[in-house]
Amino acid sequence: MSQAITPQSSTNSLTGLILPLADRNLLVPNVALAELIPYRAPQPTPGLPAWMLGQVAWRDLRLPLLSFEAAAGGQAAVGPGARVAVLNALGGRPHVKFLALLLQGIPRSLKLEEDLPRTNAPLAALELDAVQLGLDVAKIPDLVALEQMLADAGLI
Repeated sequence: MSQAITPQSSTNSLTGLILPLADRNLLVPNVALAELIPYRAPQPTPGLPAWMLGQVAWRDLRLPLLSFEAAAGGQAAVGPGARVAVLNALGGRPHVKFLALLLQGIPRSLKLEEDLPRTNAPLAALELDAVQLGLDVAKIPDLVALEQMLADAGLI
């Protein structure tokens, strides 16, 4: 007599990306990332908020380069492994399709189950939730609010 093997339902999981920052890890769906590019120092512009690091060139576009740490109340930092994540914009603005986010390393892909364990880690501004991924805590960023900050500052 043979045993029936029940495949796991693919509707209960998705692929996520851990985005390494200087002081925390962010967790986003893999579809949020358009491309990972090498870090190039942006052209500084006087009078920008501390979280707006400047503009970076990507595929014939100039994208705003943001520091999530600074936008969430911390300090912007550029480490030796810095990279730039080009993220798909989620705010529904027809003229804004992408944003650039400063990372401190290479994103890591992982399969996520529907029932991610929440943690009681304190949340900063622009963080929607915190989840436990093995021994690590990852924060769920509010990317729509980050884009809104750009709009509110008149930068997009």
